[in-house]
Amino acid sequence: MDMLKLYQFNRTWGIPNLSPFCCKVETYLRMADIDYDIVAALPPGAPKRKLPYIDDSGKIVADSHFILTHLRSTYQDLDKDLDSTQRATSLAWQHLLEDHLFWSFFYFRWMYTDDNWKINRKAIFGELPPVIQNIVALHTRSKIKRQIIGQGMGRHQTEEITLLGKQDIDALSDFLGNQPFFFGNQPTSLDASAYGMLINIIGCPIESPLKEHGLTKENLRNYVNRISLTYYADLSQA
Repeated sequence: MDMLKLYQFNRTWGIPNLSPFCCKVETYLRMADIDYDIVAALPPGAPKRKLPYIDDSGKIVADSHFILTHLRSTYQDLDKDLDSTQRATSLAWQHLLEDHLFWSFFYFRWMYTDDNWKINRKAIFGELPPVIQNIVALHTRSKIKRQIIGQGMGRHQTEEITLLGKQDIDALSDFLGNQPFFFGNQPTSLDASAYGMLINIIGCPIESPLKEHGLTKENLRNYVNRISLTYYADLSQA
């Protein structure tokens, strides 16, 4: 049987991936001990024009939510020991991460400062031929700005976006407490999602008030470091 292929952005910044969603899927694969190969890709070539997606022996699955659903049913379900209340809680937290905190994070990566944009542009578009690099990058940035405004987050002032993001980070820190993972001693799909988001907020060279605030949370710093050392030791040694 062919090995599962994970299509995602190239590695950069010394973290698993610059996309929280690509990082979420790869982290789940590693937590569940599922063998896979990485194929570097960009969104225009993806089934839904977004990354990640997988090819599992010819079965194409796009979007991190549906990918994890496939991995849980086909390989290992990291949530199998959660009761119905915990499963509901996990889903609610993942929506907070991916449908709210994400948009605050997205604003600071794409719309906040020119320095952040330059770092982001080089990481995503740096391998494109120079003749088209700026055109593609500027077109993509313009499209993403419209998405952030259309979603609603981009209609707020920077201070308001900061407040919303900080409230989410505070809630995550309070819910994690002193536990190794969000539901105790074993990782679940929520941890894959949370790690993907948190390492992209506090563990990469994009500066923002969210990063500054996240770094004040000792338990979140330790959480990210622990998962990085446990599941991505190969990156720390690279």
